[in-house]
Amino acid sequence: MAWSEHAFEQLTAAGHRRGGAREAVVELLGGQSCALSALEIEDALRGGRRVGRASVYRVLDELVALDLISRVDVGDGVARYEPQRSHHHHHLVCDGCGRLTPFQDDALEQAIRRLADRVAFAVSDHDVTLHGSCEHCSTG
Repeated sequence: MAWSEHAFEQLTAAGHRRGGAREAVVELLGGQSCALSALEIEDALRGGRRVGRASVYRVLDELVALDLISRVDVGDGVARYEPQRSHHHHHLVCDGCGRLTPFQDDALEQAIRRLADRVAFAVSDHDVTLHGSCEHCSTG
């Protein structure tokens, strides 16, 4: 089942109606590969349905409360949001242009598990954020 369908089912079960801003935000997030800020969501929706900033924040709060999306903090003071999916990824952040790029690395995941075993710590969740320069900013 696609994340969007799952999100609509959970929203309906929680008593939220489908339509308007809620539908637009869920459909947009369902098609994203990485986190977006509320302003990026508002900008992306500007071309289609007109969704106000307050509505975007309200829907994001509903989705966070239902554990359908995660709030991602990459250290730049801007909250970003991404769907909770079965695959786990981390983030590369360009300090020049602010571009956020998802990445997965099996060796990193194994290293985190080994570290947790070595220090006898039960890791329930983790997020790795690497800062630097993207290809465009490092050559430009």
